[in-house]
Amino acid sequence: MTITQLFDIANLFVLPFWALMILLPKWGITKKIMESFLPFVALAGLYIYLFSGTITPESAQALSNPQLADIAQFFSIERIAATGWIHFLAFDLFVGRWIYWEGQKTGVWTFHSLILCLFAGPVGLLSHIITAWITERFLSTSEERETSLTEA
Repeated sequence: MTITQLFDIANLFVLPFWALMILLPKWGITKKIMESFLPFVALAGLYIYLFSGTITPESAQALSNPQLADIAQFFSIERIAATGWIHFLAFDLFVGRWIYWEGQKTGVWTFHSLILCLFAGPVGLLSHIITAWITERFLSTSEERETSLTEA
């Protein structure tokens, strides 16, 4: 299988998980699927496969003391760019899963944060942090605030 095919498969692989979290967050099957770490095992396995083929003395040197120009040149290689993209897919999905579970536990609205996380992981994470803070600060009852203070 080519690097391009693996890249395409990985991109398609994560979409059902995102769709379930965004479109059907309360569905029992979504909750059951999102309890599993298997998607991350699969992505990590693909990452290790791709990563293992990228380590050369030159790449190890570039990574040991990263300079922007070296990293830019490093990522111009298709296999390395695919490896980096799988890294993004795995970690964005992991953060999305965390946002999803936080929303399930607390009742904080996550739709927008999950969409942002799908396309720009750190922006989605920040969105959720702000949304959770606003919800806690302005939308929760005084009884809920007291409970959260005593639990902290």
